[in-house]
Formats: sequence, C-alpha cells, structure tokens
Amino acid sequence: MPAKPSFTYGLPNPAEVAVMNGRQMLQAMIEGKVPAPPIAQTLSFWLAEVGDGTCVFEGETGPHLLNPLGGVHGGWALTLIDSAAGCAGHTLLPALTGYASVETKVNFTRPIKHDTGRVRAEGRVVTRGRQIMSAEARILDADGRILAHGTSTLMVFGDGKTEDRTPAAKSAAHRS
Repeated sequence: MPAKPSFTYGLPNPAEVAVMNGRQMLQAMIEGKVPAPPIAQTLSFWLAEVGDGTCVFEGETGPHLLNPLGGVHGGWALTLIDSAAGCAGHTLLPALTGYASVETKVNFTRPIKHDTGRVRAEGRVVTRGRQIMSAEARILDADGRILAHGTSTLMVFGDGKTEDRTPAAKSAAHRS
C-alpha cells in the first residue's frame, strides 16, 4: 500500500481557482498546486483521483475517529461518501460555478474499526441536470468489500450550463 500523500492544508486563492473548471481545480489539489481543505487533515482523508463525473478519496482509520462504543464514528463514513459524491459532481462544473449537498443518505454495511486501515471512497455522477445532480459513492476496504454506500443530491449554483462530460453522455455522443 502506498504511503499517505503529503498535502498543504488551507483554502485556495480565489483568483487562482476562478479560471479552473471543477475537474481542473480538484486535479490541482491532488498535484499540490492548491491546498487541500482543512477537513481532510482533521478527518485523515484525501483526494486521490478525479475523472469526468468520477472522484476517489482515500482515508485512514484510527483511534481519533472512534465513537463512545469503540467503532469508527458513522459521520466519518458519511463525510467520505458526501465528499466523493460531491466532488464527482464538481468535476463536471465550469469555472465560477459552485454546488452544495442538499441531501446525503448512507447505508452502513460492515463495521469500520480503528484498525480497518486504508479505505477507498469511489464516487460517480448518476444524473446531471442544470440545477440538480445525483451522485452515488461507496466505501471499500483493502479487500474490496463494501463498508458503506450512499447517494447525494447536489444543488448547482450559477447557470449550470456546461457540457455533460459523464461517461454515459460520452458514450451516447459517440453513438449519434
């Protein structure tokens, strides 16, 4: 398993990211050209991969994430799912267009323990409208077992007019 990457944490310079579309901004974060958000440091997860309508985070479990009963708090998994689903949507947005989660629902399928180790949260856009997107994500352990899965509804701020770059749209464009 590769070592946890090293990041600078903070908020990006608004002028620097104003010219980047969502995918470019997230890729710049992976490459260390813009800082990772402070929540990623607090909750020990990081952005690992982005594509058109897809996003992957990785995270490390540990004792700092435990609830009073000794398991990793469910809010950590929910945050990973919300982040992976939301950033999958962000990859499709033009510069100067934002989004926010309006709802995230998660199903926990296996316990996540302090010693589970590195997990992978894979997100993808399911549908893309002008103002609303739906995305899904799942958290996998090192053996590929699903630990949790969920969906997010995202509201797009701005005109929302952008080329649909989801894999399904690309496939449809090639057929026509």
